[in-house]
Amino acid sequence: MDPKVVIARRVAALIEPGWLVNLGIGLPSMVANYVPAEKQVYFQAENGVIGLGSRPPEGMEDASLTDAGGGFVTAVPGAASIDSAMSFGLIRGGHLDMTVLGGLQVDERGYLANWMVPGKMVPGMGGAMDLVAGARRVVVAMVHAAKGEPKIVPECTLPLTAARRVSLIVTEMAVIEPTEAGLVLRERGPGVGVAEIEAATSARLIIKGDVPEMAF
Repeated sequence: MDPKVVIARRVAALIEPGWLVNLGIGLPSMVANYVPAEKQVYFQAENGVIGLGSRPPEGMEDASLTDAGGGFVTAVPGAASIDSAMSFGLIRGGHLDMTVLGGLQVDERGYLANWMVPGKMVPGMGGAMDLVAGARRVVVAMVHAAKGEPKIVPECTLPLTAARRVSLIVTEMAVIEPTEAGLVLRERGPGVGVAEIEAATSARLIIKGDVPEMAF
């Protein structure tokens, strides 16, 4: 299975019926493809949509219906368009049940760095800082390593997104929960052993007993 599909499917299984959920751009946007319609989940994008659906079939794209990253989406029955003030009011007011964000690094404290790489041009910080500070649950969905370098590290070397611990980290190799004591390994990816996860992670992991394989 494609690593990004593993991540998206595992995150989708975390979402409860009726939740209001924000999906970040890139990999997190794939999560909507794996949430059953009967769950009646409402996906929110900070550019002003509540009720995003999955990506439309090729040829059925609507230029006026996109997510925050400009990707084409559909709208579910009952969807609504709102202005930016209302959108960020939902985020900053603590009304989002969950946000799913990509990550460049997460450290042993559970702090996320995902909005810029020094020396590289970025379009802006977007809503990531507000989302990490305001959503009830913050899930980081990212591949475990980039170009052979671990992304789960003792301390972030990139600028932090916010000084708040995220709720969960989901990669193709593991589900990891940041806690006061450190990073707890909760699940293994399909066919992945604990030793492989430790070798691909530069941060210290807390391992308690047998670690189950991911359930979708």
